[in-house]
Amino acid sequence: MLDTEIKVTLELAAEHGLSAEEYARIQKILGRDPNFTELGIFSVMWSEHCSYKSSKVHLRRLPTRGPQVLQGPGENAGVVDIGDGLTAAFKMESHNHPSYVEPFQGAATGVGGILRDIFTMGARPIAVLDSLRFGPIGSGTTDEETVARNRRIVDGVVRGIAHYGNCFGVPTVGGEVQFEAGYSANPLVNVLALGIAKKEDLFFAKARGAGNPVIYVGAKTGRDGIHGASLLASAEFTEESQQKRPNVQVGDPFMEKLLLEACLEAMQTGAVVAIQDMGAAGLTSSSCEMASRGGLGIEIELARVPQREPGMTPYEMMLSESQERMLLVAERGREQEVLRVFAKWGLDAVEIGRVTEDGLVRVLHHGKIAAEIPAHPLAEEGPVYQRPLAAPAPVANERLVEFGAAGADLTDNFRKLLAAPAIASKHWIWEQYDYMVRTNTLEGPGAGDAAVVRVKGTKRALALASDGNGRWSRLDPFVGAQLAVTEAARNVACSGAKPWAATNCLNFGSPEKPEVMWQFSRAIDGIAAACIALEIPITGGNVSFYNETLGRSIDPTPVLGVLGIMEDASRALGMAFRAEGDVILLLDGLASAETSRREFSSSEYARTIHGIVAGAPPAVNLSAEKKLIAALVALAGEGKLQSAHDVSDGGLAVTLAESCFASDGLSARVSLAGKEPDEAALFGERGARAVVSVTSENLAAVRRIAAQYELAVLEIGRVSRGEFRIELNGRIAISSDTPSLADAWNGALEKLLSTNRLGKTE
Repeated sequence: MLDTEIKVTLELAAEHGLSAEEYARIQKILGRDPNFTELGIFSVMWSEHCSYKSSKVHLRRLPTRGPQVLQGPGENAGVVDIGDGLTAAFKMESHNHPSYVEPFQGAATGVGGILRDIFTMGARPIAVLDSLRFGPIGSGTTDEETVARNRRIVDGVVRGIAHYGNCFGVPTVGGEVQFEAGYSANPLVNVLALGIAKKEDLFFAKARGAGNPVIYVGAKTGRDGIHGASLLASAEFTEESQQKRPNVQVGDPFMEKLLLEACLEAMQTGAVVAIQDMGAAGLTSSSCEMASRGGLGIEIELARVPQREPGMTPYEMMLSESQERMLLVAERGREQEVLRVFAKWGLDAVEIGRVTEDGLVRVLHHGKIAAEIPAHPLAEEGPVYQRPLAAPAPVANERLVEFGAAGADLTDNFRKLLAAPAIASKHWIWEQYDYMVRTNTLEGPGAGDAAVVRVKGTKRALALASDGNGRWSRLDPFVGAQLAVTEAARNVACSGAKPWAATNCLNFGSPEKPEVMWQFSRAIDGIAAACIALEIPITGGNVSFYNETLGRSIDPTPVLGVLGIMEDASRALGMAFRAEGDVILLLDGLASAETSRREFSSSEYARTIHGIVAGAPPAVNLSAEKKLIAALVALAGEGKLQSAHDVSDGGLAVTLAESCFASDGLSARVSLAGKEPDEAALFGERGARAVVSVTSENLAAVRRIAAQYELAVLEIGRVSRGEFRIELNGRIAISSDTPSLADAWNGALEKLLSTNRLGKTE
């Protein structure tokens, strides 16, 4: 049936995810009923994924300004000044729903989409991070069918990220992974990309110049991805979700590499006025957003659009989310300069329309009007909702961890903790990534708390880290969100970089549930409080709602990506101990603080050893975090540290062990004293702490500098060889040969992922 033959009704609008009130608003904007193509266009642009209609009122509370910020939220990526006339463009996006329906392509196209956001700004991508959440993969954690499915999703997602990044030629330099029951039917795939551009080479998606030609470039348009934004990413999963495979785009990283080079070369001609990625909502979003930002209109002729499938209708072409496509505006009279560049790279480049003065997005098909909509109301005047908020009911009869007797041997528990999927080495994942391509990577996956990439042509380097903990955010979304900010910032500081700016990816359930919106609002306030205190502006990000299946929401999962800057790349720090005999110090912003039962009950140790997830996240002291971060940056800048590793998941014992595992056969002998219960002292996850190693010669200087920042400096042991030992109040709490601990930690994830449903290793 032709688009023109389909009668638009309120029921059809509802099938497109539009409410009766929204449909009435469309009728008022148009002054008539929409036709079928126009209905589709409104449905994608006013979807939750594209319009942020439930989150806008809350996102306004985030701090987005700072002297380093050149472009904040609202463009394809945020941009910050990094000195020497250079800028860093970076952003984080989600591809959650597609990665459940089709893990490989869902994850791959998530990488492709965020890369286009970066080079659309005129920046060359130099690094990617991924922040992933999956359901349990261990036998006995849930039913075996679910475990097997989770393993398949993990495998597909990781292969998809590796495939796209490796083929495109951008290093995947870091990230983080968690495994929780709530993600079994709704994995999270959040991808952060970073690019570099000269300040004068930045580009923006803002149409200029009535009469300027509009040019379509890149891959041909197909039927893949239709309604990916409006339905797949703006509604919860149901029994029919697996039937949505056609809504998942198919990526071609080799095509995108050509598109990158062609776009950057075309931009250098000076003939390109504006450029926009065809991401979510494809031709629809790219055309109306460029027109709206410029206060102009755009007219396009769909018959000129390169198509890879016959008989595509205007509705299908406008809503297709086929990958590796761009829409650009060229300067009138210089079209051929642009077209020649794309012809050189073997890419389609076709003039399909022009910029107009009337403020309308006018879509023609063989000369006949298929859609005519005011650009600004479509792009910027969609519905904005102040959704009801309601705190979840408190948990009744909450079970908390009972601390064991003092002096117990905790070695076996420690070994189990090291093998837990959340703690275990992620080398099985990152070894599939090419993290050294482009030769900028100074600290890659597993080497430090943050990835570090040099900025060619300067002495500087940039550090990147992402973090988030859905378990903590479920227990207290305000504190959990603060902890995501503070740990990501602490990780960057442990690399020697000053936290400079942040992006976010906010993953939540249905905004139509008051409890979910309460979680979202509290998380926004937590992020804002932490970023203001640490002076880290938010330059952009992404909101992903409707992360739920059959009515069950994921844990609220705000993920923060923090970018740091260091003046001297040669001072970059890793987590590995470097020399036998070095002094191990604990830098503590809150030396007198203790971990309560409620806080300990939310730890990874409580979950792994006691099967408990309860209580409250570790309390946050933003003043202490700020002092620790400043001290770490100062110590690294003066070259006084051998290594640095923040205390986080698994507590102090895991922090020490990971610094041993990252080294060349080194170990640690540590002696602790205090009043805390043994398990809290070893495995408590209170923040504002970092383990550093120093030479004996630098010990006095480290104490002096740390004192300037009011930090406690506790000398807790020495780097050694052989036995890994931790004593508590004079009694041995953990003792083992380091290689056996490393084996438990290093092989656990791979073993779980290579085990079939019968428990046999494949």
